[in-house]
Amino acid sequence: MKSIFATLLASVLSATAAFALDAPTGPVVLTVKGEISNTNAGDTAQFDMAMLEKLQGRKGEMETPWTTGKVTFEGPLLREVLAAVGATGTSLKVRALNDYAADVPAEDAKLDTILATKLDGKPMSIRDKGPLMLVYPFDLDAGLYNEKYFSRSVWQIKEIEVIK
Repeated sequence: MKSIFATLLASVLSATAAFALDAPTGPVVLTVKGEISNTNAGDTAQFDMAMLEKLQGRKGEMETPWTTGKVTFEGPLLREVLAAVGATGTSLKVRALNDYAADVPAEDAKLDTILATKLDGKPMSIRDKGPLMLVYPFDLDAGLYNEKYFSRSVWQIKEIEVIK
């Protein structure tokens, strides 16, 4: 199964490799570096909020250990961000503003994982775990609601490093 996903991901990512990544016009909220082929700032890819909002995303209403009751997260799908930069690695190092980092398998992108930019329809402030938070689809798969995925749910994300 992993090899099938890797092949499909490689196909999607190589198809996007021919597209240039626009430069951000607003404040940079995310930098992606490492094993990527589409860049716009040296050997990195930088995104402002408008760039992220143009990517295919989803909304998910769910409960999490960090919120009270059901809330709605919204933002681009992680796999769309990885496709936009032509990511070819198997692992992601996701870093927060406070330099906390979590290792996330790249295959987690197939789970409809959201790089949330909004909470209940409002932009996520730093105080509310923003501007970006990696949110697993707890609403689609209750089996993901466990410590393994909680520990990968980084908030206040500033950077994703794609590793071979």
